[in-house]
Formats: sequence, structure tokens, C-alpha cells
Amino acid sequence: MTRISVAFPAGVLLLSLSISTAAQSLVDGPGSAPVAPRVPQSPVIVVRPELSDEQMADLYMARKEYREASQLYKRLVDQNPQNAVYFNKLGIAMHQQTVLGQALKCYERATKLDPTYADAQNNIGTIYYQRKKYGKAIKAYQKAIAIRNDMPVLYSNLAYAYFEDKKYEQAIGSFRQALAMDPQLFERNSSRNGSILQDRSVGDRGKFYFLLAKSYAEAGNLERCLIYLRKAKDEGYKQLAAIKEDPSFAAVIKSPAVQEVLTPRPEDNPQI
Repeated sequence: MTRISVAFPAGVLLLSLSISTAAQSLVDGPGSAPVAPRVPQSPVIVVRPELSDEQMADLYMARKEYREASQLYKRLVDQNPQNAVYFNKLGIAMHQQTVLGQALKCYERATKLDPTYADAQNNIGTIYYQRKKYGKAIKAYQKAIAIRNDMPVLYSNLAYAYFEDKKYEQAIGSFRQALAMDPQLFERNSSRNGSILQDRSVGDRGKFYFLLAKSYAEAGNLERCLIYLRKAKDEGYKQLAAIKEDPSFAAVIKSPAVQEVLTPRPEDNPQI
């Protein structure tokens, strides 16, 4: 006998099974031993919950598919015009596509909806920073810190803006505050769930690394002070010897490793 397997819904399977058993008993006769029916294994059904528009947009952002993310965030702000978080996220998606004008409008809208939203206020600062309008960036970061003074990334961003505005003492002070809150701040990305941005681009990298080394020296962190002194030297910073007279380096200056960094390399003084 040829068997033909056909897939049916569960209810139909049960009906088919009972009919097959009854038919078998008629064939075998009333005295025949009952034959246990073969119960087919039920298929495993995996239920995957659908993602919300926000979750899907966040996923696109994680994948760096910013255009797709911005389309979903746009739908969310249209549906929720009073939601500051959605406007901030839309701003970041536009920001990542370098559409800075639209991004700025989104951040400003978010701060109007929620004047206590430090993340959006910070992101306004990053727009001005990228446009090299450092004075405006400084004011935006200061406003964000006035709202939330417990976020090291805000002090870090402020320090970068001070640095690029050539206000080096203020930069040092802001770096010091950021490092006091998070000593490893500059070794990792400090963004908070994708809602707050940083811009770590600087012009004079040698001087920038030197100022970081100075901040770590003041904090008594020899290991990281050395890291950034070496980076400053590699970038060709010419004023490393000045640390011998700088009280900020008093706690680390006697270290053999620091003295080694201060020793000129042959390539630093080529023979003419």
C-alpha cells in the first residue's frame, strides 16, 4: 500500500486520526488486537514579537543605516509631536547624514518641548562645534551642564570646545572635571544609549594630547599621563621639556618612564 502524507491543521489531523483508527478496526475484524495509531510530531512554532517603530529605528541606527532610521523617526515625530526624545533621535539620524541644518532644528525642537533635556542641548553644541563656531558650542555645553552636572561627557565636550577656541586653561579645568568623574573617559565611547553625541576632532593633536597628559598628571594617574605624553611626542609636540618646571607634573616628573619620554630621539634633532 502506498502512503500519501498530507499536512492539515491540527483540528483536521485529529479528525483524520479517529477516522483512520475506525477504518483499521473494520479491516482487521472485531477480534483483532488494537493497533496503536502513529501520532505525528507537531511542528515547532516560534513566535517572534514584532518590533515597534522606535525599536526598528534604533536597530537601523545601530547598523548605521541612518536614512532608514530617519524615515521611521520622522513617522514617530509626526505621530507624537510632543515627544522630545523622538525629535532628538531624529536629529541624530539627520546629523549622521551630515544634514546639520535639519538636525539642529530637531534638537532645538526637543529642547523647547523639554527644557530639562540635557542630551538635546548637548547635541546643539556638537552642531556648532562641527561648524567651528566654538563660542556658541561652549554656551550650549554650559547650558547642558547647568541642567545635568553629573555627566562627564558634557565636561569633555566643553573641554574640546575650549581647546579649539584656544582657551587652554579652561580646557584643562573641564578635562579635570571630566576625568574626576570618569578616569577612563577618553579610552572609550561615552555616548549614552545613542542619545548624546561627542565630537573628538581637534586641530593641534600634539598640544591636545599634552593637555590630556597634564590633566592625568594632576590627577596622579601616571599610567595615562605617560600614554598621552608619548602621543604628544609622536605628534611632534615641541614643548615637552617645559613639564620640568610645570607644577602640574610634580607628582610624576621623577618617574624613569617620564624621563625617558623627555629624552630627545635622534630623529628629533637631525644633523644638518
